[in-house]
Amino acid sequence: MNKKLYVGNLSYETTEDELQKLFVEVGPVVSTTIITDRYSGRSKGFGFIEMETEQAAQEAIERFNNQEINQRSITVSEARPPSEKSFGGGARRSGRDDRRGRSPRGGDRRRY
Repeated sequence: MNKKLYVGNLSYETTEDELQKLFVEVGPVVSTTIITDRYSGRSKGFGFIEMETEQAAQEAIERFNNQEINQRSITVSEARPPSEKSFGGGARRSGRDDRRGRSPRGGDRRRY
């Protein structure tokens, strides 16, 4: 079963190829991803490595956690599952029922 690892505190210059070459030393790597900014394309300084086996993942954590790569001490740990994101949709608590300035209690409460 594949095991996903979080790799943090990466130098902005670290590439996916460099990470893959490093982690393949402990076992087969399924995928390598460095997270980048959507607009600039610049690395955000962390990524994920998916190892083929649980044993290879544990060995990678023990071997590479706190190891220096590109003048940065990286963090390697088991990746947590993504959390569910809330994009709103809940009740408004501002005291207004719409954006035209009307109060939910009635009347027009605009201030000029």
